[in-house]
Amino acid sequence: MKNPLLTIAILFSILAVNGQNKDEIPPYSFENKNELKINVYFTAFGLFETTYERNLNRKSSLGITGLYSFSKKYDEDVNFQISPFYRRYFGKKYASGFFIEGFGTLGSIDGKQLTDVNGNITLNEGPDVIDLSLGLSIGYKWVTKKGIIFEALFGMGGNLFNANKTDHNIINRRAISIGYRF
Repeated sequence: MKNPLLTIAILFSILAVNGQNKDEIPPYSFENKNELKINVYFTAFGLFETTYERNLNRKSSLGITGLYSFSKKYDEDVNFQISPFYRRYFGKKYASGFFIEGFGTLGSIDGKQLTDVNGNITLNEGPDVIDLSLGLSIGYKWVTKKGIIFEALFGMGGNLFNANKTDHNIINRRAISIGYRF
């Protein structure tokens, strides 16, 4: 009776030791794949913007940014925006340093339109406008060994379909973000 139990215990120990593969050891936190960030710059203006980014490798990533206006006190132009993006990094560390970003934005902006008729400026209050835009951004990302992220970016894009229904035909992307890589 002791012999079969001892054999089972030894087999279980061998299988448990073989189950620990070097590839399964989690990487350092600065090499993890997922990131969550919040734009602290926009928060001061009554906007809430958060970003999820998935690092594909050390030089590129995909992500999505969501922006919502919870206060009309400072910014009456934007209601919401959803912006998927692709980034290419040029830094020496894993998915950090200087980057270039291509983005698309689906968003709702106000329908105000200033028109000049016979030298007079009039205000045309139209309904909110939903439009798609494409653009480019540049930025820089710092990542600590603990996974804390600091990021700054600036970009511009143009509305594609409904730019004539509002006086906002350019989309600005700007951020000073803090986040965590996990």
